[in-house]
Amino acid sequence: MHIPYSDNKNQALFGETNKTVPLVYFNIINLKKGESYEYQLSKHESSVVPATGIVEITVEDNKLGQIGKRTTDVWDGEPEGSYIPTNSKCKITCLSDSSECFIAGGIYEKKLEPFLVLKEELDVVQYGSDDTKTHRKIKHILGAKHHDQVGRLLVNELYTVGAGGWSGFPPHKHDTDDLPQETRHDEVYNYRFKPGHGFGVQIMQSEDEKEGHGYQLFNGSTIAINKGYHPCVVAPGYEMYYFTILVGLSQRSLIQSFQKTHAYQLETIPGIKDMIAKYK
Repeated sequence: MHIPYSDNKNQALFGETNKTVPLVYFNIINLKKGESYEYQLSKHESSVVPATGIVEITVEDNKLGQIGKRTTDVWDGEPEGSYIPTNSKCKITCLSDSSECFIAGGIYEKKLEPFLVLKEELDVVQYGSDDTKTHRKIKHILGAKHHDQVGRLLVNELYTVGAGGWSGFPPHKHDTDDLPQETRHDEVYNYRFKPGHGFGVQIMQSEDEKEGHGYQLFNGSTIAINKGYHPCVVAPGYEMYYFTILVGLSQRSLIQSFQKTHAYQLETIPGIKDMIAKYK
């Protein structure tokens, strides 16, 4: 499913009871200095990640602290984030002139402890190459290093390295709980481009060896994935970023099933196996 950019007026793009990606909650919050936004998700653990601006995070009336290092856009510095437990009241207060925050949520039954993720605590992996047109960098905000602190939610930011190129390649899927070969994870992306008039294409192929379809992506596009193979590509001359939410049905670790026709490409892309391991 593709949602083009629009002013969502701080209303969830995928709410607590959505049917498209039922494991995921996703909202984008825009605030001015001094403004606050409060929320409480009864069945979802969540993460607040500033795209731009500085915000203060308060959970159950306890101030966790400030996060946010970027001013202009998502290329302007390193991300920071937070973990908000299930059924916990969270207050986001804008401390800079303005702020834009992602709220990423995932279904989880237990109530854990809140915490912040500062830029020094990110888990960063870079892989691929210019020759294979797959060069990219992933900044894990809630990644494998947080397995003991988080239920089934994974949050990261992905950047193409240089202009143009493919991502999510070789084509893979994660729509079936068939351990140990594959896990069911619902997924949501929010895309940004540099320069802002850039574009890309998200391919969706529901079944192997059957024709898929594509969505043209622009700045602010949101994609929800609940089934099938889903590589994407950015046009030459443009850089691409996407905020990524993954939520597992039965476990947090992601096991991807690569399309058999193209799986041999795993041996041609430098560092891709290390990248895959970061999700486990």
